[in-house]
Order: sequence, then C-alpha cells, then structure tokens
Amino acid sequence: MKVYSIIRKQVLPISLKEAWEFFSTPRNLSKITPAKMNFRILHISGSEKAYPGQIIRYKVKALPLFSVTWVTEITYVQEPDYFVDDQRVGPFAIWHHQHSFKAVENGVEMTDEVTYAIPFGPLGTLAHWLFVKRDLNTIFNHRYEVLERYFRKSEQG
Repeated sequence: MKVYSIIRKQVLPISLKEAWEFFSTPRNLSKITPAKMNFRILHISGSEKAYPGQIIRYKVKALPLFSVTWVTEITYVQEPDYFVDDQRVGPFAIWHHQHSFKAVENGVEMTDEVTYAIPFGPLGTLAHWLFVKRDLNTIFNHRYEVLERYFRKSEQG
C-alpha cells in the first residue's frame, strides 16, 4: 500500500488562543469545507471541544453521486500546540491528520500534516493519480482561502 502525505502551512493574524479556540471546535470544520462536499456533522461525542478519545461522525460527498460516513477520533491533544485526528471508518485505508499551531511574529503559523493511504491496491493508486490527490489539494486550497478571508475580516473588526 502506497502512503502519501500533504503538508500545508498558513500564517494567520490571530493569537495562539484564538487559533486553538477555532480549530479545536469540531463544528468549525463545516465552515472551511467546500460546499460541494455536502459536509454534515452527524454526531460529536462529549463536549464541543477536542479531547483525546472524542469521536466525530459525519457524512461527506466523496464522489459526485456517492456520500460516505466518516468517523474520526481525536487521538492526541496538547493544548494549544497540536491535536491529531485519525480516521476510524471512512474512505481511506489510513488517515492521520495533525493540526499544529505555533506563535510567530505576525500571528500563528498553522500546519496541517496529513498522512493517508487509499485502499484497493493498484486501483487505489490509480484513483489517487486520477482524482484523489487533486481533490485533496482543492480542499486544502479552499480552506486556505476561507481562513484568509475569515481571519483577515475579523482582524479589521
């Protein structure tokens, strides 16, 4: 099985506390996910803030006519530095996503580091080449743009 990775960094003009408050709240995921994915949170266990062992279940459109239930678990939390979500049920053979935050001169450097693998052997590799890699890049590009607008607007009051 081939394992892939995505690393994205973005500096946002906010404090470490503000970054943690926004990104460690699972409901905010819908604000930064492309509308075409029909992202819907079905259930969040426990509190509304990320904690180790928290389970988040949602529906997402994986292909034009195909939605999947995706279940992730928050496996590690080191407030306000990072948290990790791992897929428990969903479209990937592996999905490990670390969200890291570091105070920098102009605000907070946020890093998304995703390690993932696609099931189905050579068919999964072909799917990655044909559309999965492109779709994941589109999602993270969308997030970047939304976060730029959202936090630049709040910076201006």
